[in-house]
Amino acid sequence: MILVPCPHCGPRSASEFRYLGEERARPDPSLTTAAEWRRYLYRRANPAGWTTETWHHASGCRAFLTVERHTVTNEIRSCTVAGAQS
Repeated sequence: MILVPCPHCGPRSASEFRYLGEERARPDPSLTTAAEWRRYLYRRANPAGWTTETWHHASGCRAFLTVERHTVTNEIRSCTVAGAQS
């Protein structure tokens, strides 16, 4: 079982969360070509190693979280409220 350390609720089962995908910068739609926009929407890096992702605590505090997770071991290095300054 993966335990996600929610900053509000403490360690919780990953089944309480919804994975929303890897964190990445959104391009400006008015300055982006159709091919670049499709790449942003549908292409994922899918790395084997550390990645920064967005998760939603759907069955708990309902917060959006930024999670640093190792995609091979599922180890979680950090979990903060999305958009919070470090």
